[in-house]
Amino acid sequence: MHPYVAEFVGTALLILLGNGVVANVVLQQTKGHAGGWIVITAGWGLAVFTAVACVGQFSGAHINPAVTLGLAIANKFAWADVAGYIGSQMLGAIFGAFLVFGFYYPHYAVTDDPGAKLATFATGPAIRSPFQNFFCEVVGTFVLMWAVLLAVTPKFELAFGGNSMQVPVGLGSLDALPVGLVVFAIGLSLGGTTGYAINPARDLGPRIAHALLPIPGKGDSDWSYAPIPVVGPLLGATLAAIAMLALN
Repeated sequence: MHPYVAEFVGTALLILLGNGVVANVVLQQTKGHAGGWIVITAGWGLAVFTAVACVGQFSGAHINPAVTLGLAIANKFAWADVAGYIGSQMLGAIFGAFLVFGFYYPHYAVTDDPGAKLATFATGPAIRSPFQNFFCEVVGTFVLMWAVLLAVTPKFELAFGGNSMQVPVGLGSLDALPVGLVVFAIGLSLGGTTGYAINPARDLGPRIAHALLPIPGKGDSDWSYAPIPVVGPLLGATLAAIAMLALN
């Protein structure tokens, strides 16, 4: 699979499962209605795990423009591929949001709250305070990027003929587990203020889909808030990458 295709597929899966769990909890007459914050944060963590497990071998499964930018700044990813990765992630996020809408369409129709419908696409603050909301997105994404940059592959030492070498030990699909757990932790601990976008594509792509789709009684797409979950994560990832370079 071409890396750009893999980023499209991985991000679409991320949004389908991540925004899917939000839809399952907040829309009316679903089996998971009112399941609560733990269900949403667990669902998002598992969405990341699934996406990374499916496409990690093909593209590294960035599935997040902030991660792509941070890896490039940290000299762990080629700048020439940054635009292609981010474009693929954005298109995948829009497509994933379209899938969520199609999947849960009857429940959008019976849900009266426009805010609940928007929540199944994009993030929004619990208390609207632009500087504070921006700060929260920066910190949350810094934690994500820091964890990604510090992730290590397990190794064991193989000795032969008086020599030794470090051999990496792959865990197969379980290699995707750490980043899923990090996202779960961020959601539980830091997600209550802004809904923890920590991913520009995750917020902007579905927000565009929300604006385009014929959602019954949808209300507006809250474009006044939209720059915060885009610029905040990009800055948070940049700061984490710069900090890592400074320490090395």
